[in-house]
Amino acid sequence: MTLTRRTFPGFAALFSMPLAWVLLLLVVPYGIMISVGFWTRQFPLFYPDFQFGNYAQIFSDPQYTTVILRTLKIAALVTLGALALGFPLAYFLVFTIRSAALRNLLYMSVVVPLWVSYLLRAYTWKIILGTDGALNSLLVSTGIVSAPLDIFLYNQTAMVITLIYIFVPFMVMPLFTVLDNIPRRLIEASEDLGVGPFMTFWKVIAPLSLGGVIAGSTMTFCLAFGDFVAPVLVGGPDGTMVANLLQTQFGAALNWPLGSALATLVLVIVLVLLQISSRLDMAGRVELT
Repeated sequence: MTLTRRTFPGFAALFSMPLAWVLLLLVVPYGIMISVGFWTRQFPLFYPDFQFGNYAQIFSDPQYTTVILRTLKIAALVTLGALALGFPLAYFLVFTIRSAALRNLLYMSVVVPLWVSYLLRAYTWKIILGTDGALNSLLVSTGIVSAPLDIFLYNQTAMVITLIYIFVPFMVMPLFTVLDNIPRRLIEASEDLGVGPFMTFWKVIAPLSLGGVIAGSTMTFCLAFGDFVAPVLVGGPDGTMVANLLQTQFGAALNWPLGSALATLVLVIVLVLLQISSRLDMAGRVELT
């Protein structure tokens, strides 16, 4: 009992600051956002209330449901594209490159773009896909087209390409870590038993890399789902995503209750996704002994 009395003040002092930090910068802002979502707007002001009119407007107005579904679709396409690029790259770095120095150098070449401004990386693709960009210049110089095309920019395809380029490092990093931690003795045992490369990948590497796939896909999807810069730069009229709606509601429209309801809905979608990812990770986890 004496030891408990002595250690409790130290424990409380140690965790009081982190707890206060979480409460002030996480719990309180989220609480305010959720509560404002139930308020009533009477232009140009809004008043405390408890009603579900803002949520009813979101689900009854096709404008909002269309944007939410479009955002989910684009985020899913970006996740699949990043996985299609990131998994072979991580596999190549881990199982093909024998030199540790070269492997680390190539891995850092994937991570280093994260140190560059996000806006600059997104704007790069606007330059590449624009009418005077690198792609059109190549097509015109090779004679494939006689004049620059405007079909490469300001559409959802341009958004998906741009977001894949921006977020593919978040797919590669967990995949590289998981693949690098796979015991080589398991692969060697599979080869000694006469199993071919494809079945070795399917039976050994793929199950053990599932955690990295889930982690990378979750990060990529959440980041793409909340993006609002790429739609502005390369999206065009049909490229509006839910984050752009939030920006409009809290900015030009001055409709904070509706914006808070939208933000709460986005938070719920992300939390549901994280819960699903956690359950998939636990279900597919393979214990190595």
